[in-house]
Order: sequence, then C-alpha cells, then structure tokens
Amino acid sequence: MRIRVATAAELPMLQDIERAAGEAFRPLGMGEIADDEPLSLDVLEGYRSAGRAWVAVDEGGRPVAYLLMDAVDGAAHIEQVSVHPAAARQGIGRALIEHLAGAAREQGLAALTLTTFAEVPWNAPYYTRLGFRRLDDSDPALTEGLRAISRAEAAHGLAAWPRVCMRREVPALV
Repeated sequence: MRIRVATAAELPMLQDIERAAGEAFRPLGMGEIADDEPLSLDVLEGYRSAGRAWVAVDEGGRPVAYLLMDAVDGAAHIEQVSVHPAAARQGIGRALIEHLAGAAREQGLAALTLTTFAEVPWNAPYYTRLGFRRLDDSDPALTEGLRAISRAEAAHGLAAWPRVCMRREVPALV
C-alpha cells in the first residue's frame, strides 16, 4: 500500500470512499451519520492544494482510503480518516495515521489529535489501541481549538452520540 498526496482528479473518489465507509454506522442505529454528505469538492480541494490530504492507493494506483489534516493548537488534527469497506481491516487506516505522525514530526507539531465517537468500535477504542488517549474536560491538552471543533460538531448534530477528543504525542526528531 502506497501513501501519497491526493490529486485533484481523485477528490470525487474520496467522497465515494466516505459514503461507503459511512454505511458501517447504519447497523449501529446511526443512520444520520451514514446519510451525512461528505465534504464538498471545494473543501477537499482546499486540503489537497495545501498538501493536507493523503491517500492510500491500491496496486492500480486507485485510492482506497484517505486522511485530511488541520493544524490545531500546535498539533496535527485528523479532520477525517476513511477507509473503503473493501479495504478495511488491512492496517490502511493505521498506516495513514503513522504517515501523518511522520509529517507532523517533520513540521515540528507536538501531537496528533482527533474527535471521534466514544462507543463505536472502530472509533475511540481503535484509536486507543493506536496510542491515543481520551481528553477529559479538565485536561490541559484539551485546547480551545479542540473545544471549538467539538462545539461545531455538536451544532452539526454529532452530539446525539457520545464523542471524545483524543491526543497522541509525537516524539520530536533527535
């Protein structure tokens, strides 16, 4: 599996990956998540043109997963990571996150952060296995930027299910 920056022509494929990945939420009673529209092509282009959209591609060079990153309060914030169900459970999401950790280290960012569903098995429990820790309200690592992201997600309706902010430190280059 090769990871590289997404191309403009691949952005509609990222939307397709997101739609397909979202279907896994439907059996959990989270149909609203499955039905949520992916980010627009304009928003995806903003990530791509800034060099903050990576894809994992199959042998034919076709994207099967992607990751979008924002810089938030000195950390590389995972805005979105999605793997097509046909490519799931092969370590591709982990590889994308490790790729981001390397990029964050090179950029001098101290950590990886994300917000996710607390009780969905491939969300918070998965990220815990990858070395992320949950941030409670009193944790100084729960920055104003992460709080703002959580408020925006709640306004979008995501607070209907328990959510958490998570953080994983990125060791500095020696």
